[in-house]
Amino acid sequence: MKVQGSSKTYKDCKVWPGGSRTWDCRETGTEHSPGVQPADVEEVVKKCVQTLATGQGMSKGLKVPPSTLECLEKQGIDVRVLQTEQAVKEYDALVAQGWKGSSVPPADGTLRE
Repeated sequence: MKVQGSSKTYKDCKVWPGGSRTWDCRETGTEHSPGVQPADVEEVVKKCVQTLATGQGMSKGLKVPPSTLECLEKQGIDVRVLQTEQAVKEYDALVAQGWKGSSVPPADGTLRE
């Protein structure tokens, strides 16, 4: 994963306007199922994002359980769960429109910081 504005190449990453970092699913014990946990997105939520676009991997194998969606929605965050290439395109399109959001896309693509 290439992030515009960063010299790093990521396998998996978290991206928000003005920043990015490696997403290591071992930090929280995340696996494809049950999938992305609230702890996985806590860091980007603290960036005061309004929308979170999360990638499910190239073959949509990474799940986002209802508990994670409910946690984010209770905080007023619009969540978009998409196949990774679509999540990258969605994130880039929204950032280009001045959107303040974040992405957690696990796979190949290019994102804007």
